[in-house]
Amino acid sequence: MELSETRRQQIMSDYSQGFVAWCGFEPIEVGLGFLEARIFIRDEHRQQDGFIHAGVMTTMADHSAGYAAYTMIPEDHRILTVEFKMNFLRPAFSDLVICRARVIKPGRKILVCESDVFDRQKNGEKLVVKALATMISVPQAELTRED
Repeated sequence: MELSETRRQQIMSDYSQGFVAWCGFEPIEVGLGFLEARIFIRDEHRQQDGFIHAGVMTTMADHSAGYAAYTMIPEDHRILTVEFKMNFLRPAFSDLVICRARVIKPGRKILVCESDVFDRQKNGEKLVVKALATMISVPQAELTRED
């Protein structure tokens, strides 16, 4: 299975919408089972001690893992998060954060992904978050907003 150029472009343009666009996440590269994204850090992304807020990195890791999974499902399906676990390895403080997400166990319905979040510092990238996420592929026709 290969990711078509049309599908790649669709995923690149679809990635940053709503809350994610407001946060400033941008896709850099997408491939089958893989997505890399970045965020240029603004003051509002920081917590009280000046480090990048865990919520920013959690959202980025989850969202990027979801889009890595999205590359591997039929176009009439959507990805929803079932669960995720974040390991915060060290504080992040630079002006640029990179997330690399990939599918480590594809399936027709359940996909397991990992996301690595890096703080781009003067002396190179430092791994700051290691995430594991379980995603589910759901036909778009089955998704409703009813109670």
